[in-house]
Amino acid sequence: MTLAPISETQSLIQARIDLAGALRFAAELNLHEGVCNHFSLSVPRSDGTDAFLINPQGIQWTEILPSDLVLVDAKGNKLHGKHTVEPTAFFIHGCIHKAKTKARCIMHTHMPYATALTLLEDGQLEWASQNSLRFYDRVAYDSEYRGLALDDAEGDRICSKLAGAEILFMANHGVLVCAENAAYAFDDLYYLERACMVQLLAQSTGKALRRVSAEVAALTARQFTEDRQQSTLHFEALQKSLRLKDPSWLADLQTI
Repeated sequence: MTLAPISETQSLIQARIDLAGALRFAAELNLHEGVCNHFSLSVPRSDGTDAFLINPQGIQWTEILPSDLVLVDAKGNKLHGKHTVEPTAFFIHGCIHKAKTKARCIMHTHMPYATALTLLEDGQLEWASQNSLRFYDRVAYDSEYRGLALDDAEGDRICSKLAGAEILFMANHGVLVCAENAAYAFDDLYYLERACMVQLLAQSTGKALRRVSAEVAALTARQFTEDRQQSTLHFEALQKSLRLKDPSWLADLQTI
């Protein structure tokens, strides 16, 4: 079967800008770890299937350019790009993209406070801070660590834990966020880390958490998710700050 040709349409160019920007924002805010984490974003193709942009192996996120992103198909085969993809990346991301059609953007990180929760026996996000309530009824937990995700079986196992959820805490490992676009995914990633940070700070006092009732938690979650304007504005503000800091960062689009 011949693959449909990929052209750098305006939507694909914008996807490159959004994903590269998200990677840079994550590095600026210390949400990444070395060159080991990965973000992906699906891009519709002319034949009705999807291709996926993903960050390349071995490039520091603060230096990522839109042209550095690698375009792969649903099986992880490279369609376009000058770099390679880290092996575990698409075993995790590919399975989730295929199984969850609304998960158009997937962000996996080892950000410190959220990852710290995955190291605790029965560690979970508590419904105690306003930031945590945006994730009420959206979180799942994988309580079993099985080493690096180096095959489809492990990718499928991780994906199965996300049934009915958009956020996954991965035991002894890190977190994974799914959303319909890069702006929503990044906003969730940012506030997830903030929620975990204030929870761990509060728990470090040794005093009991002041938890919110399920009724109020559900109400607050609806208020957050029914209107995602703040998520879009947050992402746009970060994009503006990036352009101001480095006006030339999009110049390489001409070389794609």
